Amino acid sequence: LAVWITDNEGFAVSESTVYRILRKEGLVKRLEVQLMAGKEYHTKTTRPHQMWATDASYFKVVGWGYYYLVTVMDDYSRFILAWKLQKDMSANSLIEVIQEAVDATGMTEVPVEDRTRLLSDNGAGYVSRSFRDYLQLVGICHILAAPYHPQTNGKLERYHQSIKREVNQVPYELPGQLKMAIADFVDYYNYRRYHKALGNVMPADVLYG
Repeated sequence: LAVWITDNEGFAVSESTVYRILRKEGLVKRLEVQLMAGKEYHTKTTRPHQMWATDASYFKVVGWGYYYLVTVMDDYSRFILAWKLQKDMSANSLIEVIQEAVDATGMTEVPVEDRTRLLSDNGAGYVSRSFRDYLQLVGICHILAAPYHPQTNGKLERYHQSIKREVNQVPYELPGQLKMAIADFVDYYNYRRYHKALGNVMPADVLYG
């Protein structure tokens, strides 16, 4: 719908804006697109953008409290598609990061049957009606990890362990300092770090071929 408005009405509008308007007017219908990962996860991905994984981890900023790093990773290439530091784990905060990945990849321009699936845990924001309605709007199927089984989202869990181990070596007194440190690590991880599990190439090599 956002693409149609942009093409036909002469001004640009994002998918997230369309979603908020439709939801406010009660025009977003609920559709069950959630699957449990018990069966889905065991089917390994064979190409980029076949499945994305999303999760969050927390960081502390001295005098500011805790911030949540919300990340979207392409499962096949392990490329970090989007990330953002948020003050909470509300549905809207999670949607913002997913939308960044959608915008960066042009996912809504892909035929619905070929669009990515999204793997997440069962956190309140991820299982909320708002999050479910948003995924319906952008045509992405939601796969929920098995409860109390973090290994289902193991690649992203290990990534968050790695970034926390590196970034937390020094304390941060401003959120901007933490954001810069995370940005540096993401750039290193995507474009300069060789991954044994990927055949000793970088995530960018796998994602872009």
